[in-house]
Amino acid sequence: MLISLVVFACGTWILTSKWLDDGLEPKADGSNEYAIVLGAKVKKGNVPSLALRYRLEAALAYASDNPEVQFVLSGGKGPDEEIEEAVFMKNFLIENGIAEDRIIVEERSTSTYENLLFSKELLPDEVNSVTIITSDYHLHRAKKLARKLGWESDVVAAKTPEVVEMKLRLRERLALVKTYIVGK
Repeated sequence: MLISLVVFACGTWILTSKWLDDGLEPKADGSNEYAIVLGAKVKKGNVPSLALRYRLEAALAYASDNPEVQFVLSGGKGPDEEIEEAVFMKNFLIENGIAEDRIIVEERSTSTYENLLFSKELLPDEVNSVTIITSDYHLHRAKKLARKLGWESDVVAAKTPEVVEMKLRLRERLALVKTYIVGK
């Protein structure tokens, strides 16, 4: 029994490692009209968490390289947040030179699935491919959920804060297994 459990755990670790690596491709090339930036925690005093800051920095770089791309900023307000993540992201991008007419705000979502589902409601029906901008460890699950909603996707990977990388990658492995089993 113990050997079976160890083999299962090792197999799951190897499989989820492959999924995390697969999430990094295909890299975005500006061919999608819309990029969805997934939110992350806004700390007290309206300070972005490191994860959110890195996602916003990745979005800024992508916006600079691809001036025709529009951005859907997706994230609601958690119980310990003072502002919706999407509203914070909008303010940040505008303060850093991104024109407001390039920004669409989705401020209701509380999960990755809702980020994508509610963002889809804001885009034209004919959109069948989007760019996803989120933390590198989070891309595979986001792409899988986008595919479930009928979207193809390419990606922009934001780095993961080193201080929480181990915890987040472990949590994401569990979330990936859940997504493959439950579908969300």
